[in-house]
Amino acid sequence: MRRPASPAAPLTRRSLMAAGLGLVLPTVANATVPANGRLSFAVFRNGDRVGEHMMRFSRSGGGVDVSTEAEMIVKLGPVPVFRYTHTATERWRDGDFAALSTQTNSNGKRERVSAEATGAGVRIEGPGGQVNAPAGTAPLTHWNTAAFDGPLFNPQLGKLLKVSVSRGGRERVQTAAGATVAATRWSVRGEAEIDNWYDEGGVWAGLRGRLEDGSTLLYRRL
Repeated sequence: MRRPASPAAPLTRRSLMAAGLGLVLPTVANATVPANGRLSFAVFRNGDRVGEHMMRFSRSGGGVDVSTEAEMIVKLGPVPVFRYTHTATERWRDGDFAALSTQTNSNGKRERVSAEATGAGVRIEGPGGQVNAPAGTAPLTHWNTAAFDGPLFNPQLGKLLKVSVSRGGRERVQTAAGATVAATRWSVRGEAEIDNWYDEGGVWAGLRGRLEDGSTLLYRRL
């Protein structure tokens, strides 16, 4: 078990972050990204597929740049009742978080967040104003277990989060195609109730979270 990481993003309909597929190649600290530079997840709410979450990774300046696109639509019968889109760019340098920029449209409500590591810590600008976070703070974007070593912030709202993070055992996690892969579970508890799984290569393999309305969100790797 790792020491508790303060902050982690609450997994609500307004904080749907992630992606997955993978072979092993470059690493950021103890995080592994897929050899083909891409991760894709099918997203399910209470068993119904509602969208996809895609990530692209590229090597740059001794680190990794990550771009994220997520789109989800919840329907009541044939009628859309909730739409969500999220884009993000994320930079890690020499194993450390460097910067993040996100844009989110949550059923018509638009939010922007920017964050940058400085010599004094991490400066975060979000809908609620500026937050000066301690050094080692990172966004809870799920793909990178290195982030669990320190404080976490919500990449959609720009808020520090009160959570603990613990490493569990090896389990089998299902992919979108119905196969299963061996993976290690990491659990986030506190303001959020989230489980993430990482395959034998350390690549993000799946997610399960409880939403504010009590429904269950699943990410299954494509």
